[in-house]
Amino acid sequence: MTGINKVILIGNLGADPEVKDIGDKQVANFNLATTKSYKNAKGERVEKTEWHRCVIWGKPAGVMKQYVKKGSKIYVEGENQTRSYEKDENTFYVTEVVCDEMNMLDGKKDQ
Repeated sequence: MTGINKVILIGNLGADPEVKDIGDKQVANFNLATTKSYKNAKGERVEKTEWHRCVIWGKPAGVMKQYVKKGSKIYVEGENQTRSYEKDENTFYVTEVVCDEMNMLDGKKDQ
């Protein structure tokens, strides 16, 4: 049996996506905040925010460049991937959600 690596997130962008052209494709890198609220033992409402590093390739990256901005609410699907790179003789590891689907959830806004 093989494993399943599936990530589904709904959250808000922490900044405008960084979109670059690489060859004949575009890639968008962005940070997505997901916030969960709950009541603690004292009955107080507490919010906890998690930040997710995300990347998406191709046509959705172009859509993000044109329509998605800091604070936009989006839905993404993808998988967790970890990659490494060398810098100054040190190895660094980055875990990110490599998205294959993105949907904008904000309603239509006046320009």
